[in-house]
Amino acid sequence: QVRLVESGGGLVQAGGSLRLSCVVHGNIFTKGILGWHRQAPGKQRELVASITRGDSTNYADSVKGRFTISRDNTRNTLYLQMDSLKPEDTAVYYCNLVGVGSNYWGQGTQVTVSS
Repeated sequence: QVRLVESGGGLVQAGGSLRLSCVVHGNIFTKGILGWHRQAPGKQRELVASITRGDSTNYADSVKGRFTISRDNTRNTLYLQMDSLKPEDTAVYYCNLVGVGSNYWGQGTQVTVSS
């Protein structure tokens, strides 16, 4: 059974940093594109960053230069290092894995940035 479990969210002041983690349970970590998405209240879920099996990365314009996505294949873990956080980064952050014919989501972790 595939499960994605996020952690690392919390409350931080503007300008601060957080690191999110997502552990992928099930023999699927290296078989798809991994990504972080977020959803703020009243807004649609949006892609924040993604990373392929070959470690190619892609970022939303709003987080370029501030966020870094990475993966540790030995720990089946996806990370999102978030620096220089802004109040507009406040959202629930979701881990996602897209494979051939499959699409898995974690339960989400709340990130709140105070001004």
